[in-house]
Amino acid sequence: MSARWGDVATYAVLAVLAVFFAVPFAWLVSLAVRTPAEIYLGAARFIPETPTLDNFRTILSDPAFLIYLWNGLKLSALGGALAVVLAIPAAYACARVPFRGRQVVLVGLLAVQMISPLVILVPLYRWMNALDLLNRDVSVIAVYGALGMPLAVWLLKVAFDAIPIELEEAASIDGASRPVILMRIVLPLARSGIASAFILAMVMNWSQFLIPFILLERDGDWPISVAIFNFAGSVSASTTQLLAAACLVAVMPAVLVFILLQRMIVSALIGGAVKG
Repeated sequence: MSARWGDVATYAVLAVLAVFFAVPFAWLVSLAVRTPAEIYLGAARFIPETPTLDNFRTILSDPAFLIYLWNGLKLSALGGALAVVLAIPAAYACARVPFRGRQVVLVGLLAVQMISPLVILVPLYRWMNALDLLNRDVSVIAVYGALGMPLAVWLLKVAFDAIPIELEEAASIDGASRPVILMRIVLPLARSGIASAFILAMVMNWSQFLIPFILLERDGDWPISVAIFNFAGSVSASTTQLLAAACLVAVMPAVLVFILLQRMIVSALIGGAVKG
């Protein structure tokens, strides 16, 4: 009986959290499909009387908006790929190579993941300026890769732990070295975990604002997050619906990724927990 009430309490809390996050999203949708005249109604009418998709047509027909989307996709994907590439040897070492302080390393990586980018913005800017890397995509990609690597290490370690070690021992008996075992046996078997780490790192990068805002100054280099922020600073009441439509288009890729790939991501996250 107590377990049942515990389940009820859990679902009640989750329902409250769902409503808390869904209401702003619903308002965003409401604003995005309004005509300029209905924007002035504000909270007086939640469901527009004459919903329209013209706002989406307007922003998607703007070449600059498409460039911002492409910049965001390019930086996010390359930063996610770099995070995974950097995390693979570290995760494999933590999963398979016994060394002193392994748990300290893992906890340290987790602690680094919890540090806000705000803490490193000033020294990061000065460092990139000294290296003449400001206004270059490579600087943003490198920072994205560094910020995404700790989470990728944890995810990949879970994926590597789920692979039977007997397969690697058999390959080792046949004369295969660790790099060969990693490339030909471990990585193919851990492809779902690798894909999950890449997807999560890419989604994290997609939502990044501070890093590209500090490191990129040219309008044509901005990802969608920075472009929307600068557009919001000059928006008027008559164009609020365009801003809402742009925000919705920017948010939807991350939402769709989690909806379509949630099973693969969850299975990769719990793979190590059900080993054996």
